[in-house]
Amino acid sequence: MADLQEASVVLPSVPGSVSAARKFVARVLAEWGLPEGAETVDTVRLIVSELATNVVQHTSGRSPVFTVAVQLDRGERMRVGVTDSHPRWPRRLPAAVQQDNGRGMVIVRTLTKELGGALAVTPTTEGGKTVAIDVPWAGPGGGR
Repeated sequence: MADLQEASVVLPSVPGSVSAARKFVARVLAEWGLPEGAETVDTVRLIVSELATNVVQHTSGRSPVFTVAVQLDRGERMRVGVTDSHPRWPRRLPAAVQQDNGRGMVIVRTLTKELGGALAVTPTTEGGKTVAIDVPWAGPGGGR
């Protein structure tokens, strides 16, 4: 296995791209040895879905596209990030009982922690940000 495997896709910030982002991640993970339906694949797809939905709903047209990138480092760590060009960072909102939204980042944090990983938000040189998870690789040759 190569020391670093990478794949990325640039998608328009429209609702249909959320599904495309999920499918992209599932396809890449399958190519790297994690079959469709594996628990890690389902969890990562849900995380990507939440992050892509945040871009589509919260960038107010200030990020016409977003990038989904997947990296596998030495078959040990996987990083999945969603990058947009909007300067506003995700905010933790109080999730009221009647509130229909505002729980996306809580879901992402919880699922990432369940996978034994960490969540990070980092600025881009263009003024946007990348929201990424870093988790142990659960596929062939991995420690999990």
